[in-house]
Amino acid sequence: MNAAGDRPMKPAVWNGLRRKCPNCGEGHLFEGYLKTAPACDVCGQDLSGHRADDGPAYLTILVVGHIMGFVMHFVWVSFRPEPWVMATGLTALCVALALYLLPRLKGMIIAIQWAKFMHGFKALKANP
Repeated sequence: MNAAGDRPMKPAVWNGLRRKCPNCGEGHLFEGYLKTAPACDVCGQDLSGHRADDGPAYLTILVVGHIMGFVMHFVWVSFRPEPWVMATGLTALCVALALYLLPRLKGMIIAIQWAKFMHGFKALKANP
């Protein structure tokens, strides 16, 4: 823990981006594509209390939109492809990038919540 009493943020975020448990970094964070595991299969950390909600989708749209805006501009200025070729290629790239980023950004948001003791990740009470 750091001076503020939070868990270490950088390792937790890195583990979340890798879709691993924010506590141990070894167990799987998800049971499927986006369904969060109820608990880590390695360290037993309860993962059921997270509240990622729409955050991962908003972040995915934000990141993909910025990347695709640059790519669209670069492709059009450099190559001047036919509109249907550009639309088809960029649509496929956009969908692939969104599908790749969505679970990773959800893992990152869950890891941030874990590191900051937010929602269901309450601090453990110390024994007197």
